[in-house]
Amino acid sequence: MLRLFQTEWCPSSHRVRQRLTELDVAYTALQVPVERDERTALFQATGGVTIPALVAEDGAVLIGEDAILDYLDRRFDEPGGAVAHREKAEQARRRLLEEAA
Repeated sequence: MLRLFQTEWCPSSHRVRQRLTELDVAYTALQVPVERDERTALFQATGGVTIPALVAEDGAVLIGEDAILDYLDRRFDEPGGAVAHREKAEQARRRLLEEAA
């Protein structure tokens, strides 16, 4: 299973989680401490402290949103529900913006 080192407050982590959902890929989300010097589990797994970081089933490590999204798009076929997920996310964003205004 894929392991995603991420935080809830990180926009890049959010976009990676969204893409995993669109692709209907099972993964384990591992929360990373805010302070870089406390990210020992992340460092042990990936050799770095940057998020998001993805550890693939074969042990390959991908660091950063662009590398992860590229890997996911090459590795997994997009199911028919991906478009519906994107549309629903856009509706939710619009609703939040309207409520904030």
